[in-house]
Amino acid sequence: MKNFYITTAIDYVNGSPHLGHAYEKVLTDVIARFRRLMGDNVYFLTGVDEHGQKVQQSAKKRGIAPQQFCDEVSEEFRALCKTLNISNNDFIRTTEERHKKVVRQLLQQLFDKGEIYKAEYKGFYSTRQEQFLQDKDRNPDGSWPELFGEVTEITESNYFFKLRQYQDWLVDHLKANENFVFPRYRQKQVLEFLSEPLNDLCISRPKERLEWGITLPFDENFVTYVWFDALVNYYTAVVDKPEFWPADFHVIGKDILVPPHAVYWPIMLKAAGLEPPKSLLAHGWWSINGSKMSKSTGNFVDAAEFAAKYGVDALRYFMIREMSVGQDSDFSLQQFLARYNGELANNLGNLVNRTLNMTNRFGGGVVPAVEAEVFGQPEQDLQALWTKTRDEVLALHEGFQFHIALERTFAFITATNAYIETRAPWKLGKSTDPKDQALLKTSLATMAEALRLGVSLLPAVMPDTTLKIHGVLGYTGGAVWKDELVWDGRLTGSKVAATAILFPRPQAEPAKQG
Repeated sequence: MKNFYITTAIDYVNGSPHLGHAYEKVLTDVIARFRRLMGDNVYFLTGVDEHGQKVQQSAKKRGIAPQQFCDEVSEEFRALCKTLNISNNDFIRTTEERHKKVVRQLLQQLFDKGEIYKAEYKGFYSTRQEQFLQDKDRNPDGSWPELFGEVTEITESNYFFKLRQYQDWLVDHLKANENFVFPRYRQKQVLEFLSEPLNDLCISRPKERLEWGITLPFDENFVTYVWFDALVNYYTAVVDKPEFWPADFHVIGKDILVPPHAVYWPIMLKAAGLEPPKSLLAHGWWSINGSKMSKSTGNFVDAAEFAAKYGVDALRYFMIREMSVGQDSDFSLQQFLARYNGELANNLGNLVNRTLNMTNRFGGGVVPAVEAEVFGQPEQDLQALWTKTRDEVLALHEGFQFHIALERTFAFITATNAYIETRAPWKLGKSTDPKDQALLKTSLATMAEALRLGVSLLPAVMPDTTLKIHGVLGYTGGAVWKDELVWDGRLTGSKVAATAILFPRPQAEPAKQG
């Protein structure tokens, strides 16, 4: 059994979770569930980043202690994972003692090795991003990009990590590991960033300016820079499980690829004598109705509320079907409902109910055996399409092309519905001809088997729906997933349910009064 360690980014608790957080959790969950299905021993980490100036300011604004503020917001992120059926093994918080201990040990180790030094710094500082800026960060007209918020010039003593001396090593590492970043074109962006000399990294903040952080073990007047603290979480979680290190994938948003994850993190690990992660997967951003997400303008989707209204699996399906991993995508209710009604309700849901209905009408509610002598061209064609679909979907999953994998899976479901039209069991059921009766049994058995197999490709994306459909088919899946992907007669004799409502029609919004 291969060990497989995957993480999400840890979410900053300065705000409540939104659609982007939900997508990252679901995407990582789909990968984790797929690796488990393939037989890997998976460890899946998510969690929250709780230190820093913005948290301190937000807590002060509300008149509560930073820890209380973190406790409240962290619970929202934990609840989101539960709502979205995320199968994480661990949920880490950077205020936990286990994490503080590892951060302090790492800092002390680097300090003792001479990798950290103290110096005076004069320059520009972004409170919003909690980072020092350089002239190259300015817009062409000399102004600061909006993402930095208010920028002030400051002079202060701080501790610096010798980032620059590892620049050549990192460039060589990237060139030797062409798949370090997915999608691959983002690796070129990292190399472009590294084409200019790096500055050493300021890894402290004086306590007179920021108290809410992990105190430096070698100087109690300073706390640790939030990124140096946050990145270490990936190591903290498995420090007592060394078999999982290094991480196979850190799944992150494209905005935190450079420099934190692709530059700071591998260099921090190299300096500490630890292996860097094997890969970084940088996903894109969601817009809402063609515009940037914004709570203040109401252009916002509350993932938990949306899942409660339309179903968790329907939301999971839409996010994975709609976004090509690594690219940006748009979330609109119109597009969601088009997929919900067209693909989930009218295609998959319809196939389930046709199968149940006809098995009950013409088979006494029990899946019959195939009559080999009438297993004709339509059945052979569907079986051949299954083999092709299965092999394509497995390969697409390996390459993170989940949106295409779902397209192929639902094309097979469509073909199964078309097969039913071709065989027309409702006509065969009226015939007393022995051949038609044999063909009826064969078509009922083929419908059920094709449905079982089509659904067998969905558990990573739609785990609850998969179990429900297995349940109404009177079937319990086996322990080895690949054995589930074989066309055979294992449903013969299964007692099916009378009906199943998997994707109810969404209720129209009530008219507003007044």
